[in-house]
Amino acid sequence: MSPIMPEVKAVPNVSSGGAEPLPAGTDVPSTAVLSTRDLNVWYGISLALRDITIAIPRNQITALIGPSGCGKSTLLRCFNRMNDLIPSARMTGEITFEGLDLNSAETDPVSLRRRIGMVFQKPNPFPKSIYQNVAWGARINGYRGDMDELVERSLRRAALWDEVKDKLNKSGLDLSGGQQQRLCIARTLAVDPEVILMDEPCSALDPISTARVEDLMDDLKSEYTIVIVTHNMQQARRTSDMTACLMLDDGAQHGHRTGIIAEFSPTDRLFTNPKDPRTEAYITGRIG
Repeated sequence: MSPIMPEVKAVPNVSSGGAEPLPAGTDVPSTAVLSTRDLNVWYGISLALRDITIAIPRNQITALIGPSGCGKSTLLRCFNRMNDLIPSARMTGEITFEGLDLNSAETDPVSLRRRIGMVFQKPNPFPKSIYQNVAWGARINGYRGDMDELVERSLRRAALWDEVKDKLNKSGLDLSGGQQQRLCIARTLAVDPEVILMDEPCSALDPISTARVEDLMDDLKSEYTIVIVTHNMQQARRTSDMTACLMLDDGAQHGHRTGIIAEFSPTDRLFTNPKDPRTEAYITGRIG
């Protein structure tokens, strides 16, 4: 087994003199928690992402938007090596987390996923009690503290405690869709990650539940860095600080869907004054 990933605290400076300049349309703070440089991802012979260079700022919400098939979820899964679980996937280029090379042989992906948690599109609570859902990750990671306190704290941070505190022994599958998604967020928080990845976390939720998850994300960003994939332009504009617009490469081989970054900038600027005409066409509904 690869050694446990060390606690590396150095922060990469994406604007340092020794770094390659970021692509046109990129405007990000100088420090980043996660960054990629010249990232290419293949599934078999199909190039899914090409030359992705992006820097994810600390304690902010970064949204990934773009038309279906442009590689948003593929990029998200690169950040905690979920693509390792797909036999045909391979990549070139650089991904760093707090200055650590994520693709180094010395990086343990299991340890990595404790620090970079994932919330999926469809709520996926375990067929266990609400309590056991939250405690599960901490328990298998060897948590030795007060489990009752951890479960309560995680549910409170996920804005779910008041709704479930009297039924912790009931199945998590009995909760509504919005409650199940917040339960999955609580389960992620219980292992104390530094980054939370969210792959369309509200796509299966009603507007009220969506608003609760969005409010929760806003509350959490003071403690965590959040990256969210969304097809909802209003959601990206409401919730995120930075937005990356991915597009399909017009020059890709016929029949292949290759994603590139058209623009990455502060959300307000991207939606009011986009620099790339493809971004403007997408956010105004002319393409996509």
